[in-house]
Amino acid sequence: MGPLSTWIGTRLGRWLSHERHQHEATPVVSRAALADALSPGDVLLVDGSTRISTAIKYLTQSTWSHAALYIGNDGAQAHQFIEADLVEGVRQVGLDTFAGRHCRICRPVGLSPEEIDALVAFARRRLGNRYDLRNVVDLARYLLPMPPLPVRWRRRMIALGSGDPTRAICSTLIAECFHSVRYPILPMVEQRDDTRPDCPGCVAEILHIRHHSLFAPRDFDVSPYFRIVKPALAPGFDPHAVVWSDERP
Repeated sequence: MGPLSTWIGTRLGRWLSHERHQHEATPVVSRAALADALSPGDVLLVDGSTRISTAIKYLTQSTWSHAALYIGNDGAQAHQFIEADLVEGVRQVGLDTFAGRHCRICRPVGLSPEEIDALVAFARRRLGNRYDLRNVVDLARYLLPMPPLPVRWRRRMIALGSGDPTRAICSTLIAECFHSVRYPILPMVEQRDDTRPDCPGCVAEILHIRHHSLFAPRDFDVSPYFRIVKPALAPGFDPHAVVWSDERP
């Protein structure tokens, strides 16, 4: 992209990143409960309230418009994440960045501490990379009045960027991180005949990595390979201890 396109993309990115008031019908998890439930390698999904969040939610038909990778503590900085910000690019932020937002924790299963370290290291090497500004222009179009798009087309509408590996959007950055340690998200599954004398009629499933540009925040939620962690349930939940408004103390 040339200097003029970059200038336009940056200004447009700032406009799209503007926070708007959003009525929250879903209870927000407290900061302390969220902090206690997180583990390095977790993916935090966020229900955003910016203009670009509207476009992402429309295209993916999902509540989730943003994703960040939890990396744990970094020296004196506690509860740190790596995310791709529309204006600032790939950056490291604290838990307060997501205060007051409806969030969901998606946790990979079965990764060793060494693999989690490799995952985090891969994300750290991306710090300073820029957001794919061509995606900004593409996403902005879906804030304008337009005929509804067929659902089958919407997924690929988020993959119209330049494909420059030094640029990223939030979900593709995290998808690349997990692909670097060969952890599945939503792979394409090929079934092959695997009949053997000891197993007649057996079928082998071969997983193929889907290109990282095709991933959206919701994919970590619907993936069969990520466990959903709910902070309200993590420390233990007693439904009998709930005080309802129609009950007298």
